[in-house]
Amino acid sequence: MTRKYLDMNQHDALYSVARRYPGGIDMLAKEIGISANVLRNKLSPTISSHYPSFEEVSIIVEHCHKAGVQEAMMPLHALLNRHGMAAFIVPQPEQVGRDDLSQTVCRVMSEVGAVAEAVSGALMDGVVTSAEADLIEREFHSALSALGEWRARLRMRTGGT
Repeated sequence: MTRKYLDMNQHDALYSVARRYPGGIDMLAKEIGISANVLRNKLSPTISSHYPSFEEVSIIVEHCHKAGVQEAMMPLHALLNRHGMAAFIVPQPEQVGRDDLSQTVCRVMSEVGAVAEAVSGALMDGVVTSAEADLIEREFHSALSALGEWRARLRMRTGGT
């Protein structure tokens, strides 16, 4: 039976992101200076005797983000989601001065639309599966992140904190 990895489970998300690193887990292990076998064991959601430390998680996410791995921040989002929290990217001050806030507004509306689409799709048959619930959580998180970023951009532009 093939295991279904859920993006909103922090262990699954970290494993999935690391696997998408260019060259896979072997190359990521080389980049961070540990053996591929040790990293594979620490990342495997099915091995309960090995876990990455907070620092290792941070380094893995950082390397994946720098390498352009899609959804590289998902393990952090999943961890926060587990604790009823959400995060958003804090825009850099030099970026806020020259960005177009209407682009951010459009992104927020698009993300809210994606939440509605995910919920509508899940409710069509009257049963919400764990995969559908995971998608809904991801979409809610994306929408909250977009709202938080929009707020930060507005406050930075007006000189607020």
